[in-house]
Amino acid sequence: MLFAIALTLFVSTLLAPRASAADRGFTPEVFKQWADMRVGQGQPVYWYAVGVAYTYPEGKPVMRLEGIDAARLETQLSTATEAHQVSRKVFVYRDIETNAILREWQGKPLPPIAYPYQYITYSLRGNGIETMVEQGAGARLQRIGPGTDITARQIGNTVAFSAPLFLDLPLPSGARMQAFEHYDFFNQASAPGIKHPYQISWLRFGDLPAGLGKGVLHMVSWRVDQYGDLPPSIRAYLESEARLWLQPPRDIAEIRQLQK
Repeated sequence: MLFAIALTLFVSTLLAPRASAADRGFTPEVFKQWADMRVGQGQPVYWYAVGVAYTYPEGKPVMRLEGIDAARLETQLSTATEAHQVSRKVFVYRDIETNAILREWQGKPLPPIAYPYQYITYSLRGNGIETMVEQGAGARLQRIGPGTDITARQIGNTVAFSAPLFLDLPLPSGARMQAFEHYDFFNQASAPGIKHPYQISWLRFGDLPAGLGKGVLHMVSWRVDQYGDLPPSIRAYLESEARLWLQPPRDIAEIRQLQK
């Protein structure tokens, strides 16, 4: 559950704004590079992610993670300075040795992390961007943001978009969920000869799932633009157990229906 709370911000990047910096590195051109990378231009895009959970401080790998974030640009709402993303994502835990899907851990259920939708707006504001996220349904509908901590840096042919995330959230038990995460998005579309020019590296230190205590999770992700280009392992899971996630939402009308 704690890991699911953290992954709520996988695409929204930040829960709340911090003190403003002098320059976040965004221009209209850089904003377009961000939007094109993150959500495409109207057709479905698929961010495939794979990683490992490690205990801390031992550094023992205990389980794998695999999943997708399926997204598209809502072209009817988007402009040159505002990108509207409609998406959904699902992640499963896998055995560290066999790669089989883990259904439980030490007798406790270990369900996948699944979001039927997320609706995200990225808005260019001066030399930075603001991120707003909607998720949940009915009484649990949430609007999170604005997030403002994404920084863009040009490194040769690569534009790196970086965002730190410091979590300190109260839990119903009275304890607090405290963790640190960092997201790095890499846009290498202008570099020649790269098969997958859009990539993400994600790192988290905090509570592991299934009562494993503190640990480190790391995932790498890259974008493919055709469902058939996803690895067979995740396609087999989606087609047998998670068919909703075969495609991103169609448009904002489907989002509003899911929010009821």
